[in-house]
Amino acid sequence: MISVKHLSHSEALRYLGGANAEPDEKMLELINDCEQQILKCLRPKFLYKAVDLPCERLVKGNDIAKHLEGCKKAVLLCATLGADADKLIRVTQVSNLARAVVLDSFATVAIEQVCDSAEQEIAKAFPGLYMTFRFSPGYGDYPVSLQKYFLGELDAGRKIGLSVNESYILIPSKSVTAVIGLSENPIEKRKRGCAVCNMRGECQYRRRGEHCGF
Repeated sequence: MISVKHLSHSEALRYLGGANAEPDEKMLELINDCEQQILKCLRPKFLYKAVDLPCERLVKGNDIAKHLEGCKKAVLLCATLGADADKLIRVTQVSNLARAVVLDSFATVAIEQVCDSAEQEIAKAFPGLYMTFRFSPGYGDYPVSLQKYFLGELDAGRKIGLSVNESYILIPSKSVTAVIGLSENPIEKRKRGCAVCNMRGECQYRRRGEHCGF
């Protein structure tokens, strides 16, 4: 059972585009209130499963092949905040769009923190092995269509209520699927960030001269 007790304000501000700005008193009040709202509606869950490599169904494209180079196993991971966070943001959008944007940023922070907690558990489950960073369908040339494969392998619909629609969008939306490589040897630093992201041409962070943190 995951317990998320606080959310990073600095990360939320970065998602809002104010990483270098000092929020005023009114903004701080809004940030604190939105954090508590999101925390109250979180129902975080995750699943993971290790598969032996090579695995043809998992390794599709050059980027994931490079990411898993030297690894003996790969861990399929999925995580979600549950439907309540989506509902809160959607309802708030009708009455207060600005507040909804802040709620959305905290929900994004929350799912990343849930994934970080999942990684800690995976590390404990595979002592002595070195882990790569998370690599999700949609990064680089890794097909987003593999969302369905991930959820099927993990039985995510039945176990944690996580599904994917025909456009390969996860439902609930504040969810993540990812691959983590496991190696017996130290992991060479891999290329990551904007260079392997398929959103780099329309990314709001790149327009501001920033990055999303990946």
